[in-house]
Amino acid sequence: MKRKVIQHKWKKKLFALILVVFCLGSLLYMQTRYHHVAGLVSLQHHFVPEPKVQGPKIAFLFIARNRLPLEMVWDAFFRGGDSKFSIFVHCRPGFLLNKATTRSPYFLNRQVNDSVQVEWGEASMIEAERILARHALSDPLNDRFVFLSDSCIPLYNFSYTYDYIMSTSNSFVDSFADTKEGRYNPKMDPVIPVYNWRKGSQWAVLTRKHAKVVVEDETVFPMFQKYCKKKPLPEFWRAHYIPADTSKVHNCIPDEHYVQTLLAQKDLDAEITRRPLTHTAWDISNSREYDRRGWHPVTYKYSDATPMLLKFIKEIDNIYYETEYRREWCSSKGKPSTCFLFARKFTRTAALRLLNMSVLG
Repeated sequence: MKRKVIQHKWKKKLFALILVVFCLGSLLYMQTRYHHVAGLVSLQHHFVPEPKVQGPKIAFLFIARNRLPLEMVWDAFFRGGDSKFSIFVHCRPGFLLNKATTRSPYFLNRQVNDSVQVEWGEASMIEAERILARHALSDPLNDRFVFLSDSCIPLYNFSYTYDYIMSTSNSFVDSFADTKEGRYNPKMDPVIPVYNWRKGSQWAVLTRKHAKVVVEDETVFPMFQKYCKKKPLPEFWRAHYIPADTSKVHNCIPDEHYVQTLLAQKDLDAEITRRPLTHTAWDISNSREYDRRGWHPVTYKYSDATPMLLKFIKEIDNIYYETEYRREWCSSKGKPSTCFLFARKFTRTAALRLLNMSVLG
């Protein structure tokens, strides 16, 4: 009987010992698994990249009649953009950029919804610019604002263009004193004094600060609407009062003066590089009628679109301003550079010929 009691006690002790060993083994296994999983999680955190911070963007603002005839040229350009750009297009009211009107996904539904009917030589042109700038400013990442016509082409690839524009804190605005043509209307004084009157190309590149100045302007724009108007052509003289001496009529083209004059009014001349980034060739009209004569932009056709033409434009490194006896030498990042990133006016066939030659970019 005593032997049985002793055996029973040893069995209980042995069972307890086995149970302790099992529990210790389970605990050791769980600790090992925990450290293994923790190590994997730590490793995963080590190799998962941080979310990419979106950098400043360039807003490309197109003024078009309807569809964009050079869309495929720009399509090739934007493929290298890596989300560093946004696009806004001002078309005639009611026109939609959908799959029936554009082949480029970059332009799908990029038209503004409050466009106005634009007439050349009227204040409606600068109203369109203001509308585009207002829409582009709604994106806080848009830091530069490039105004382009529907006949513009890019001369370089996106990367070079982006670096060129973003390398300076200045706007690029073609701006010079207009002392010869008599476009200034004295009725603008004193709101716009003659010493702030400027002229230049409308195809500017603005910083965000200057784009806000354009959108928020409530003083200069109304004066342009009222006093800066083109002289009507002879066939429309019956509908307008024209003095006997038509040479005294102020022939004012609003888009060639507005942004330049506005920035001068705001004392911002020191914050702009006073030259354009869009090349335009000008030719004097050979019309026999005096009232139709004047400087007009050259339109490049298929036969004009050659590598030699682009080479000529790209090699321009200075611009001379006759009215100010000023030569603007072009530079980027403190070094001499080409003057132009864009060029106009190109027909669709001319632009596509250059694209097919692989000479753009």
